Amino acid sequence: MAVAVLVVAERVVGDVPDVTFELLGRGRELADALGGELAVAVVGHGVGELPFGIADVVYVVDDPALGSWAPSLVEHAVAQVVERAQPRLVVVSTGTVGLDLAAALATRFGAPLASYGVGLELDGDDVVVTSQLYGGKLLAEVLLGGPLAFVSVIPGSFDAEAGRRGGAPRVETVSVDDLDGVRASGGEVREPEATGVDITAADMLVSVGRGIGSKENLELVQELADALKVPLAASRPIIDQGWLPKPHQVGKSGKKVKPQVYLALGISGAPEHLEGMRSAGTIIACNTDPSAPIFEVAHYGTTVDLFDLVPELTERLGG
Repeated sequence: MAVAVLVVAERVVGDVPDVTFELLGRGRELADALGGELAVAVVGHGVGELPFGIADVVYVVDDPALGSWAPSLVEHAVAQVVERAQPRLVVVSTGTVGLDLAAALATRFGAPLASYGVGLELDGDDVVVTSQLYGGKLLAEVLLGGPLAFVSVIPGSFDAEAGRRGGAPRVETVSVDDLDGVRASGGEVREPEATGVDITAADMLVSVGRGIGSKENLELVQELADALKVPLAASRPIIDQGWLPKPHQVGKSGKKVKPQVYLALGISGAPEHLEGMRSAGTIIACNTDPSAPIFEVAHYGTTVDLFDLVPELTERLGG
């Protein structure tokens, strides 16, 4: 049976990110509908355990030259997997792998690419991608026909649990030729700082933005989060200042979250932030600027100063 969908695993170091399982779960549905196999490509050195039981076949490229992150080397390796598998559709994440490789691979094969996908469907044998443009202000449907196409998908667009199904895929080792002949400059791969916080799994989040003013004021919001027994999240300016670690960031360059309740304090609502939290069940915003974009997506809002509101809420909660 021919390969219908090839997922390129996002794994670089540490555990396999949820987005790879998101792509596998959706890829399984597409491959079954197309009457072909689901494959996954794993590229690196010492790749270890391969928890991809939902796939029919796992292609492994394991080479010491791939131990550091050198996009041109990884592109060369993935290209040889594509040549071997001959898939109808190659799916990557809009993350480390996708941002570095998707356009380069599509150009290499002279195939179409749809980026920033949030939806993947079939129209007959054609693939229909819903792409998110301008920070989520515009959704465009792109129809991909032909024998080969590439899609990059925004993390958080599909259900990761759907891709964790067990099974016994066959494993095929792919030997890559001419890696020594590829011009490349590898970078050190570092795991993000471990915080023990998974904001994507929380039913409620207290999230803070530039309106907090200073790092010292974060303690005020942390006390509210502690009283509610929920994680503290943040918009990008807080992370860029180094006031909270990267795993706490919500947004396009952070994590996409879907809590039942999202309490946004001092967050203006830049498109990049809204992209990461607009799917929350109930959004409650506090910003002294009545024209702040956050109020366009908020279900409830107030222009009360957060320095007046937060202590009052914490006190009422017994914090």
